[in-house]
Amino acid sequence: MKNYLLPVVILTTSILYIFAIPAEPEWFKLLFKLIPMWLIIYYALSQLKKMSGIVRSHHHMIIAGLFFCMLGDGLLRWFTVGLTAFLIGHLFYLWSFRSNWCYSKGRFSSIIPLTLFAIFMGWMLVHALVQSNNNGLIIPVLIYIAVISLMVWMAIMTGNKWATAGSVLFAISDSILSWNMFVSSIHLSHLLIMGTYYTAQFCIAASLRSLGQRKNSYTMRILK
Repeated sequence: MKNYLLPVVILTTSILYIFAIPAEPEWFKLLFKLIPMWLIIYYALSQLKKMSGIVRSHHHMIIAGLFFCMLGDGLLRWFTVGLTAFLIGHLFYLWSFRSNWCYSKGRFSSIIPLTLFAIFMGWMLVHALVQSNNNGLIIPVLIYIAVISLMVWMAIMTGNKWATAGSVLFAISDSILSWNMFVSSIHLSHLLIMGTYYTAQFCIAASLRSLGQRKNSYTMRILK
């Protein structure tokens, strides 16, 4: 039962923030927005303690990615600052997943739909930013799209189901957020954005214990 207690608390606080916490006062809303992330970071750290093997640098990079994404949550009211914090978080995730690369043709081919989707999102967002005279955001947004797309691909290449699910959900959450902000409003956007976001971060945190196992087993088969 203890193994399920923290995930249940994370789910409860996430639902509470999405459905029950009022928009005002702003500091109170922000506090409850960050609580699930604090709990997810604690959950990730607890996963490290349960690991029987050696804790490696790519595990610590996941923790660092969670931390910077948490900062992005708190700083997103200053959009460029928050975007930069999220970008740094994705770079940590990307580097961790790259360290656990496990090649297969099927996973490698996922770069094609990811690239097409990134081009589509980039095109639509650039057009919307130009129309709204937000030209200064074009370069940061394009860099962010490129980095998160590469991060998702690297997660897929690990063959880790938790990492893959988390990265894909993160990309979905950010796509809904950016579309809702710059292109056109989306019905129930807050629910869709935060629901996929919290789930994404939990999945990435949950990947810690199994991250690298597929690569290690593949290496052992080669050595045999």
